Amino acid sequence: MAMKEYIKGKFIRSIFSSDKGYNIGIMQVKETNSEEIEDFLDQNITFTGYFPELKEKENYLFYGNLVDHPKYGIQFAVTESELLMPNTKDGLILFLSSDLFPGVGEKLAQRIVDTLGKDCIDRILTEPACLDLVPKLTEKRKQQIKRILEEYSQSHQVIVYLTDLGFGMRDALSIYNVYKSKTIATIQNHFYQVIEDVEEITFLKVDKLRAMMNIEDENEERVKACIVYQMHQLLFASGDTYLNLEEIKKGTEAYLHMDLEIESFLNLLDALILEDKIVFEENRYYPKKIYESEEYIIDRVEDLLNQKTDKMKDLDKRIEELQKELSIAYNNKQKQAIASALKNHITIITGGPGTGKTTIIKAIVQLYAKVYQKEGDFLSESLALLAPTGRASKRMSEATLLPASTIHRFLRWDKDANTFMVNEENKSNVHLVIVDEVSMLDTELMASLLKGLNRNIKLVLVGDVHQLPSVAPGNVLKDLIESDLIDTIYLDLLYRQSEESYIPVLAEEIKNNDLSTNFTDKKDDYLFLECSQDTIVSNIKKLCIQLREKGYDESRTTLLAPMYAGVVGIDCLNKELQEIFNPKSLEKKEISVGEVIYRENDKILQLVNRPEENVFNGDIGFIDTIIQKSENPSSYEIYVNFDGNRIRYLPKDMDTIKHGFILSIHKSQGSEFELVLMPICMRYSRMLHRKLIYTGITRAKKKLILVGEKEAFVYAVSSAVERERKTSLKEKLQNRYKKIKE
Repeated sequence: MAMKEYIKGKFIRSIFSSDKGYNIGIMQVKETNSEEIEDFLDQNITFTGYFPELKEKENYLFYGNLVDHPKYGIQFAVTESELLMPNTKDGLILFLSSDLFPGVGEKLAQRIVDTLGKDCIDRILTEPACLDLVPKLTEKRKQQIKRILEEYSQSHQVIVYLTDLGFGMRDALSIYNVYKSKTIATIQNHFYQVIEDVEEITFLKVDKLRAMMNIEDENEERVKACIVYQMHQLLFASGDTYLNLEEIKKGTEAYLHMDLEIESFLNLLDALILEDKIVFEENRYYPKKIYESEEYIIDRVEDLLNQKTDKMKDLDKRIEELQKELSIAYNNKQKQAIASALKNHITIITGGPGTGKTTIIKAIVQLYAKVYQKEGDFLSESLALLAPTGRASKRMSEATLLPASTIHRFLRWDKDANTFMVNEENKSNVHLVIVDEVSMLDTELMASLLKGLNRNIKLVLVGDVHQLPSVAPGNVLKDLIESDLIDTIYLDLLYRQSEESYIPVLAEEIKNNDLSTNFTDKKDDYLFLECSQDTIVSNIKKLCIQLREKGYDESRTTLLAPMYAGVVGIDCLNKELQEIFNPKSLEKKEISVGEVIYRENDKILQLVNRPEENVFNGDIGFIDTIIQKSENPSSYEIYVNFDGNRIRYLPKDMDTIKHGFILSIHKSQGSEFELVLMPICMRYSRMLHRKLIYTGITRAKKKLILVGEKEAFVYAVSSAVERERKTSLKEKLQNRYKKIKE
């Protein structure tokens, strides 16, 4: 078993600390068992980690390892920590006469140590009556010494208790930072309450540890917590925002592997309603946060609709002038969209690829700048160009030559607290807000965005309602459009790149379920390579080799597929494509992570948001460096370059990335790629439906290649199997107005 590296020494001061217990500090090293760290003996070293409480000038034992941070240099990354009590007579006297014990001077401290010996601290903690043996010690002082020592050692005792139960160090610290002295009592009496009170603790984490607390399977608190957990799971899987009784009961019973009496189950639901964890309305059950998010969207949309339309003189004339200035001709619907965005407080612009949505965004921004006489920093301060993904926001920025941002970054998402710094109490001062790819916006994110915006904004929502809806619950764009209350402009005139340009035409045909008979004919920007499903992989590999020879490397070529599993699934194809786009070489370092090999120059897909480092779910980068830290194969760092933004990944971060030689269609949403190559066959049948295929082919900016079975493509286009999401937004908006806008 490998020796655990440690350092012992005095905690000097903290450089940074978060309310979650994360700390960057300085320790003066007095002892270590690591040859690497011996150079730091009697010197200061920077350390990082999660801690219950750190007290300056006190001695600690830290377990962990030395790391070389690319930005901050040498640091000791702490995994476990322990407060060291003094163990010499002089150390004990110094400790007891310190500022920690007001009123205890050096003479009294010496009397305590002389009377009780070197184990005086342990004796006081285990048998406080021993203080009666100390001469001239008042009752008040005895109680004070006992209380301070208990508080001083309590946090470490609690952390040990929680880690013994099975919580990891980080989770244990999160729990302790919420409950402090009440931690053990809360855990023992209200085990499942931790899920509600501590952001990082999930039902699954707690439920796996219930045996340590002797909690029975049918325990009422467990079943209630399971109901809330299953509601969230079911809604995330379906995209709905509410559930009916039967769905909740069935889902809860499936997890618990038990039948529940309907009467007792209803009683538990009533209890959850009284506890304000779920909301019941018109035979619908909502998690509280989703219910409140829908209600908030309705309130804000109603307010935007009720505000007076801005009267702008000569707006038509200004649009004409803009056309001349840019040497462009807008069609009537495009002009209508530009005017609506500038006059109304909320506007929706929807249309498929090639209908000019990006052109309209540019026009709105440029005309807004002229009308409101904004330029330079003044324009940036009053304008927000937003999108749900990093790649979509980058496209907006490239099109407008102005800064654009993800919604999470604009709202200043705090990853640790899972909250937005821009919110109802701290609103942004922007005036014009244009959000692209709104089909991807879920209910909670839309509500969070509106909470961060002032009342007098102009909100322009741009998106393609025929694309896949949001991953999380809600169907915001579709519901807002179908409410028929918001001025919505449908862009439907196609602007082809050439007469032989087929991608936007194919998109229209798919959208309308009106596929032409010649959809396999080759065009300037389109190729359908017919082959059997058994030869798809070999044909894709041949095509990729040919494309590379023509200059279409992995930075210009993106492959998309509907699903991960199977021989034509994403996971298998990523391995095959790695050997084509980035084969093994003595010049390239590589590491193994489970069954996956990562090597330098590999194309990488980011799976989670890291806004503090400006990298987001769906971003694509390339590994530029792999550093093997030691002979231990699990000691390494990899650096991924995302368009000039270089991000470090440690072994613990590897579940946040995967190979990106081929992506899922879902992950590609919000992005555009120069060339898209997409396999299509009946092995994907359970995933094949119109919106998925439509979303996939509309990712192609210049060229689209489909490989596979003609009948599978026809099947997908004709299949509108996507179920209607159960949401309340449209219905409640219409009910609020009591009539549909004429």
